[in-house]
Amino acid sequence: MSLLTDLRLPAVHLSAVSKSHPSAAGPVPVLHEVTVAFPQRALTAVMGPSGSGKTTLLHCAAGLERPDRGQVMLGDTDLAACGERELTKVRRRRIGFVFQQFNLLPMLTAYENVALPLRLQGGRVRRDRVQEALAQVGLADRADRRPAQLSGGQQQRVAIARTLVAEPEVVFADEPTGSLDRQTGRQVMGLLRDTVDRDGRTVVMVTHDPVAAAVADRVVFLSDGRVVGRLDHPTADAVAQHLGMGEGQ
Repeated sequence: MSLLTDLRLPAVHLSAVSKSHPSAAGPVPVLHEVTVAFPQRALTAVMGPSGSGKTTLLHCAAGLERPDRGQVMLGDTDLAACGERELTKVRRRRIGFVFQQFNLLPMLTAYENVALPLRLQGGRVRRDRVQEALAQVGLADRADRRPAQLSGGQQQRVAIARTLVAEPEVVFADEPTGSLDRQTGRQVMGLLRDTVDRDGRTVVMVTHDPVAAAVADRVVFLSDGRVVGRLDHPTADAVAQHLGMGEGQ
């Protein structure tokens, strides 16, 4: 049995993670010895001002970027110790991604976009599994539509179905409601909440929106590449107040 089934073990744990990005003037530090744990079967929001390192933190946690120093554990798997081939397998089989810009392939139908992760895994694509994922996000009747024939909210729901069909342990979402109107954003957040409550998955989400963050179980606040606070059982007002305090410091 995988240690990830032990609820005492975080789904993802970053320990003293530092990361710099290259520039013409030399390396620019983005994360400074960040230590943070994302608990299993919970939705954690990561917030902070622009340039605070939120997306870099998400990318390091998901194995999309390697930290310069520190350790990233996915359950009992040390991502830093994985070679590129093994890391690709881990990302395909255990990690899901939802992005602000949807990243759907325009020439493929909703069904074909959702089926894509299963094709990349090399296994047989079960039609009922793809249809079930589309039904979960309320788009079973849009399976034959291409992205251009769908609204922004529907495209984001297809992107979520594409993530869920692979049954990942952890879903990372980078501003999943950032390009949506408020009502559609609430629908998308409801789907991510269901992913935790109904399916028992872990979701880690970067957002600027206190209303979206209020759906989370916990909010982690970043500033200048460092964790500067945590809020459990957040409300939109409490999140907004915390962000205002941070900006005033």
